[in-house]
Amino acid sequence: MPKIPRDAKPLDDTDLALVRLLEQDGRMSNAMLSREVGIAESTCLVRVRSLRERGVVRGIHADIDPVSVGRPVEAMIAVRFGGHRRANFEEFTQQVPELPGVLGAFHVSGAIDYYVHVAVPSADALRDFVLDHLTNRPGVLHAETSLIFESLRGRGTLTGDEADPLPA
Repeated sequence: MPKIPRDAKPLDDTDLALVRLLEQDGRMSNAMLSREVGIAESTCLVRVRSLRERGVVRGIHADIDPVSVGRPVEAMIAVRFGGHRRANFEEFTQQVPELPGVLGAFHVSGAIDYYVHVAVPSADALRDFVLDHLTNRPGVLHAETSLIFESLRGRGTLTGDEADPLPA
């Protein structure tokens, strides 16, 4: 998952308003966005395009139930590297998110190097995924699989009042 270079330009009030609205409803039309923010449709279109190009808005996604599409087995796979060669990490970072069934990949600190979230059709498919796509990669020392029994989606936002950190 290569990082998108971000423009150093901070978000102004109009950009923040657009981001808040898109976070609430990513399918909101340009016409409705422009009305809500109080800017011309052409200006709105340019600003939303800029937010995407700068990596502020990374995408609009449908939340699909894996069971409904024949992938009832979800797992989080902890991957640990040996040797920590940059080339191995870069290859993993580029290729693993593109594999079928990968819902997310997270490069983390600590004893584990990556967590890979997958949804697959069966336990056999999960075993095959781990063996065919993870443990045989250069530098991978260990992979430990944990089944996900229930997945809960957070309701928090990044732009609303609830995004403010709790007082210490």
